[in-house]
Amino acid sequence: MTKTIIRTAQAPAAIGPYSQAVQVGSILYTSGQIGLNPATGELVGPDLAAQARQAFANLAAVAAAAGGSLANAVKLTLFLTDLAHFGEVNAIMAELVPEPFPARSTIGVASLPKGALFEVEAVLAL
Repeated sequence: MTKTIIRTAQAPAAIGPYSQAVQVGSILYTSGQIGLNPATGELVGPDLAAQARQAFANLAAVAAAAGGSLANAVKLTLFLTDLAHFGEVNAIMAELVPEPFPARSTIGVASLPKGALFEVEAVLAL
């Protein structure tokens, strides 16, 4: 098995001992992305919509670094600190991820790194 580590400056650098993504064959496994501005490493704002849009933009940048896009996503996992935002996140995802939509899980969590409200990770078939 050959693993290729994917890195891009267009998405935030890892804030721990992990890679932005790992490609094995034609499958890309991404680490979770929160709404960090890649240039500053800070959250883009306190509201869920801004954080979710930035998290998806970060995910798209990682996918692009591997030669793909969000259209290649076959599985998304969303993490929310408040499941009351489920509908809002659905609307944002429907706007940013093209159909046919990937499989998806949404998980309510107590907290996320840097106080983020939302995180997304993906498996892509390139």
